[in-house]
Amino acid sequence: MKRPFIGLTAAVAALGTTVALSGCGTGSDRVTLKLVAADYDVAGGESTKTYWADLTAAFEAKNPGIEVEVQIESWNDVDRKVAEMVEAGEAPDIAQIGAYADYAAADKLYSADQLLSIPVQSNFLGPLTEAGEQKLTQYGLPFAASTRLLFYNKELFAEAGIEDEPKTWADLEEAARQLKAGTDAAYPFALPLGPEEAQAETMMWLLSGGDGYTDAVDKYAIDSQRNIDTFAWLKDHLVEEGLTGPVAPGKLNRKDAFAAFTRGEVGMLNGHPSLMQAAEKKGIEVGKVALPGRDGEAKASMGVADWIMGFKENGHREEIGAFLDFVFTDKNVLDFADQNDLLPVTVSASEAMELTPAHKDLKAFLQELPGSVLPPVGKTSWAAVSESIKKNIGKAVEPGTTPASVLGRIAREADVAEAAE
Repeated sequence: MKRPFIGLTAAVAALGTTVALSGCGTGSDRVTLKLVAADYDVAGGESTKTYWADLTAAFEAKNPGIEVEVQIESWNDVDRKVAEMVEAGEAPDIAQIGAYADYAAADKLYSADQLLSIPVQSNFLGPLTEAGEQKLTQYGLPFAASTRLLFYNKELFAEAGIEDEPKTWADLEEAARQLKAGTDAAYPFALPLGPEEAQAETMMWLLSGGDGYTDAVDKYAIDSQRNIDTFAWLKDHLVEEGLTGPVAPGKLNRKDAFAAFTRGEVGMLNGHPSLMQAAEKKGIEVGKVALPGRDGEAKASMGVADWIMGFKENGHREEIGAFLDFVFTDKNVLDFADQNDLLPVTVSASEAMELTPAHKDLKAFLQELPGSVLPPVGKTSWAAVSESIKKNIGKAVEPGTTPASVLGRIAREADVAEAAE
């Protein structure tokens, strides 16, 4: 179900700022909340630990009856460790991880309206609220967000004589041909359909082709005719024309494509804010434009979110709610987004970031996020379907195969997974 996007001003959202939790957690009633959170510091530093240490110290000063104990885990381990804790009957009070759907389906989570004040709950960006819902009830609270734009190397574009940014698939194909003919770019257009994150690249292309993973009633529709046509275009107009570089798309992982872009070897690819920062640090002048569609701008950009959630097991609903209200104040949301080259998850913090000159490079991403579409993360079947896409979608553009057969196989596996939900 799609909902209208409802904006709140920063002044209204500020009403959700946490105050001391009255009548709770004083003296012998003192409560310690256990928080398990993911480490976002890709350079191996202490920035995530410092963020949570500063935030919890400020919260505890306002709520002297509540302590928050934080456990930071790498992204390689955090989802597994939380799952093990839940399985052992030792669930944390709060987890900030990659997925919430299985816990919501097992009735292990508090819903958003059981935890948050109304102004705070209403302040999330619309697509993120919707993605956090299971059966129209929100359990997943968006913690960090990102979206995607088409990136291009301005120096390579100038060298190839390309004057206009691509706005349609035909423009993109023509630009790729000019890059191949007029530059030494190894990848005129990098198409990472390798198993690392193929489900994201796939979704971007499905959206630009006018469809997506699910239909109007939220059923999987992976092999719709529009989706088949999208991959047929990719295969016929980019891959078989030799415009996607020396590595077959099904073998090219996102990490490697991004690294090649920072080395100046890629003319165009779909990228996110962190790549922009990394490329500019290497001296690459980055151009950005909304994802092109078949005949114009794509119907929507792909949004991505990580989640924070409150577990029921220890019964600390009021204390968890007070802490999460504090987490989602503008200062804390903006501090985390700024520190990690990510986008704010709330309306008021997004408005504040857009008005800040220091964040002018993020403006295009911020404009795309309110209308973005996220993967169907509220489905417990999504993990299995995503894995199937990662393993198989690269074959859709290989010689000797047809997009219809590959998408049909993934769709059948999706139907089985959905039926088991």
